[in-house]
Amino acid sequence: MIKNLYNRSFLTLKDYTKDEILFLIDLAIKLKSEKKSGIYKHRLKNKNIAMIFELTSTRTRCAASVACFDEGAHAEFLGKNEIQLGKKESLKDTARVLGRMFDAILFRGYKQETLVQLKEYSGIPVVNALTDDFHPTQMLADLMTIKEHFNKFKNIKLTYLGDGINNTTNSLLIGSAKIGMDITITSPKKYSPKKEILDYIKSINSESKIEITEDPYKAVKGADIIYTDVWISMGQEKDTKSKEKIELLKPYKVNKKIMDSTGKDSTIFLHCLPAAHDGKVHNMEVTDEVFESEKSFVFDQAENRLHTIKAILISIIGGKN
Repeated sequence: MIKNLYNRSFLTLKDYTKDEILFLIDLAIKLKSEKKSGIYKHRLKNKNIAMIFELTSTRTRCAASVACFDEGAHAEFLGKNEIQLGKKESLKDTARVLGRMFDAILFRGYKQETLVQLKEYSGIPVVNALTDDFHPTQMLADLMTIKEHFNKFKNIKLTYLGDGINNTTNSLLIGSAKIGMDITITSPKKYSPKKEILDYIKSINSESKIEITEDPYKAVKGADIIYTDVWISMGQEKDTKSKEKIELLKPYKVNKKIMDSTGKDSTIFLHCLPAAHDGKVHNMEVTDEVFESEKSFVFDQAENRLHTIKAILISIIGGKN
């Protein structure tokens, strides 16, 4: 185990080196193999994890709960209506209480600043399971899926189509840059990646080739991976600006023509889920034909949320590997 991961928080991939990220991916692959073989070592025995969720969840909640169970820990789910976080009690006071009772906090919510304060005042490791700015646990699962399929990151090109300023895109850019995988983001100019994210990537002197373009067909040429996400995030469904956004993103829908335009038969499709793909909604970002095809590895991604969250928890609060 890389010793300096112990007692560390997992707030963003900015805080982790290439070697640390690769270590977590390899550990997750090992843990997946153990589970398939029925091996359970209970590395988190007698550990207690507080799961604070301001947002609803399927994959994250299930992955974290099963990860804790498999490794002998107790996961306590704390929904936004079940605790007094920032309501009758300050965030600072809640954090200090949780720090006295739990070994780690896994947080899924809105503000990145909430995570920072939880870490500061609880005194225990905090894991970012999604905020408005970053989604690092998802990114670790994505990278694990890519490693399983291609067994490398160098000379692999990922192209993301759609909203280039959401938490998934931010983390895709950071994660790809950290490990040296090439990435292209294609989106309307209005939804092009944030300057501060691109400036950060430049600052780390990444080996990755980073490209930003408005032309989806230029972007997907030579891509090994096509990736997209929902166009309308949770809580924005009734936003009056949603219709305008959908119109701008329509040229970036992943369909068979887009997949064929990579020029590679080996290209795979990824999506962090949930996905709008069955034609029942107008803002679907991927066609059912692509989503249900043999090129789609979205459920490998979903399963890998379990193994990567397990790897994180074992590394920051667990026992021997």
